[in-house]
Amino acid sequence: MDVKKRKATVPWMMVTMMMFSLVFSANFPGCFSAASQQSNRKKLTHPKAGYGFGSSVLFPLTGNIYPLGYYSISLTIGHPPKVFDFDIDTGSDLTWVQCDAPCTGCTKPTDRLYKPEKHILVRCDHPSCGVVHFPESPRCETPDDQCDFEVSYVDHGSVLGVVVTDHFSLRLMNGSLIRPRLTFGCAYDLKNPGPYPPPSTDGVLGLGNGKASILSQLQSFDFTRNVLGHCISGKGGGFLFLGDDIVPSSGVSWIPMSADSKHYLSNPAELFFGGKPTGIKDLKIVFDSGSSYTYFCFKVYEAVLDLVTRSLNGKPLDIVHDQALPICWKGTNPFKSVHDVKNYFSTLTLSFTNTGNIQLQLQPEAYLIVTERGNACLGILNGTEAGLEDFNIIGDISLQDKMVIYDNEKQQIGWVSANCDRLPSLDKDYGEDFQQPYADKFGILKEKCPATKASLVDQ
Repeated sequence: MDVKKRKATVPWMMVTMMMFSLVFSANFPGCFSAASQQSNRKKLTHPKAGYGFGSSVLFPLTGNIYPLGYYSISLTIGHPPKVFDFDIDTGSDLTWVQCDAPCTGCTKPTDRLYKPEKHILVRCDHPSCGVVHFPESPRCETPDDQCDFEVSYVDHGSVLGVVVTDHFSLRLMNGSLIRPRLTFGCAYDLKNPGPYPPPSTDGVLGLGNGKASILSQLQSFDFTRNVLGHCISGKGGGFLFLGDDIVPSSGVSWIPMSADSKHYLSNPAELFFGGKPTGIKDLKIVFDSGSSYTYFCFKVYEAVLDLVTRSLNGKPLDIVHDQALPICWKGTNPFKSVHDVKNYFSTLTLSFTNTGNIQLQLQPEAYLIVTERGNACLGILNGTEAGLEDFNIIGDISLQDKMVIYDNEKQQIGWVSANCDRLPSLDKDYGEDFQQPYADKFGILKEKCPATKASLVDQ
């Protein structure tokens, strides 16, 4: 189906590392974590009345920090259902998929693209269009125009498309199947002039706290609570969940999220290095699963780089050029993993001073990678140089092996150390070993998966 290819700009500025999306609203505040806290066996928090126990959706994750640089899930859309892979991104709201309208710049062959039908187009005067464009208003020549969107990236990439609505097939943890009609973006014009290729996925799953996100839409239908979380394994893979069925009732470090931001922004934190204060205070941190690495604004980045460099004096490491990241070291012999080199480095700590000094400890595994050449590289980057100005981002590298929870109802962000190689279950914290990630009982619905009338819910 051909759609009218008009341009209507969504009021966001999206920042990416290798085209991974973190979306900022225009009024985002100035220069600004997630932490680990060991816990014993944890009880599970049951949903409140009205949602029902087991009303969460659980998705296996695929991907890694290096060399892929992203984590993705599979979602089933349309009728007949078709499976698409999405980068998970807590830094943006709008979910979009490459679509055949037809498409310019898409990275998938035509038979892999989402094919929209005319009746699923969202009109410009529809409330869903206003949600996508919030806080601005859609630019409509006439009320029955199609609802267009555009997302611009700081690396000069962009995604242009039309807003549509279609059925998503989701399996809840209680076994029931739901097929809500959700609003998302059909992207038909992709530009990527930057030096890095885009991810090999079909689109981006927006998990921000705005009303355009898939989570907010599911909550508005009373399918699940407005809570999400992810557990990214340092070995690759992990899981994502929507809803609060598997949120532990104890052992979680909680900090308030800013009520003035569309994004997962923390209250101020102080930076420590090797257990000692650095004098760097009042940092506000954005949690973003759409960023592969962690970014500090220029002054903080320079201070951290200086501290790390001076702490390596007299150690058997030499600076080396590696195309993977800007700052890398080599040893006497190539490193096989971060465990071979971590003892040379110190722990970075973010202490959230207004919350009883809750701490996020970034041990070397949370800011280093080992490349294909056997070099150790710093996974903390200069955010100002990347186009982030004065923002600080805690990305995937620093969120590994933690269950990170974004509770939009209680306006808080939490984390706890976890085994992300195992999928959790409703009757215990972590179930079977994490193998064969695609199964009927999880979030992805295979086309061959049958559903009885009693378990099938259309919204």
